[in-house]
Amino acid sequence: MGRGRVELKRIENKVNRQVTFSKRRSGLLKKAHEISVLCDAQVGLLIFSPKGKLYEYSTNASMESIVERYRLHSFVETGIPVAADSVSQMNWRHECGKLKDNMEALQRRQMNLAGEELESFGHKELQQLEQQLDSSLKLTRSRKNQLMVDGIEELVERGRSLEEQNSILRDKLTENHKHRALATMISPLPSPSSQMDVLPDSNIRTYQAVVTPPEDEPPSNSLAWKMLPQWMLNQGKS
Repeated sequence: MGRGRVELKRIENKVNRQVTFSKRRSGLLKKAHEISVLCDAQVGLLIFSPKGKLYEYSTNASMESIVERYRLHSFVETGIPVAADSVSQMNWRHECGKLKDNMEALQRRQMNLAGEELESFGHKELQQLEQQLDSSLKLTRSRKNQLMVDGIEELVERGRSLEEQNSILRDKLTENHKHRALATMISPLPSPSSQMDVLPDSNIRTYQAVVTPPEDEPPSNSLAWKMLPQWMLNQGKS
């Protein structure tokens, strides 16, 4: 059996009124969130309970910026003159509120990624956060592995370059040793004068003339006669 139409009027029973307020408030906040997400709309919702307790909901923009935007829009539509300074100030406040809200949203997101303030997350939100962390972890590992591979390739290339330089230096050193050995084996020939200087004494012979002293020469001077040259002896004989 279908539910009948409920007549909209004040609920007299205090308990029933409070229960209905709690249910309708939750549903209204849920609807406001759905329309802001589905339609990308800026929504600001203010609810005061019968006891004066405040309940509010706003999208990424703060409630102050939404109210300020509402006031500016109301002034334009009603034709009420607004000073240029006031309009500029309202715009700046709106932009400032927007940036502030974006910063707070990013901070909350960062804290959520760090595993903080997850009490309000449901199973679906936690699952989405887990998938995002897994994707970020895969990208981080891929980048780290790529850096390691690049580093290894650079080291291999540097080692190959050092080996080539070492081979070139080794060839030059071997060539220098060969030149030195060849220079030692092929020494310059000595000059004739130096050859004469190094001739052994056994090859030098002294030829002395044998002089026969005259018959009237005393025997004591025979040695002196032997030492005289031949022409002097011949002259003495004549």
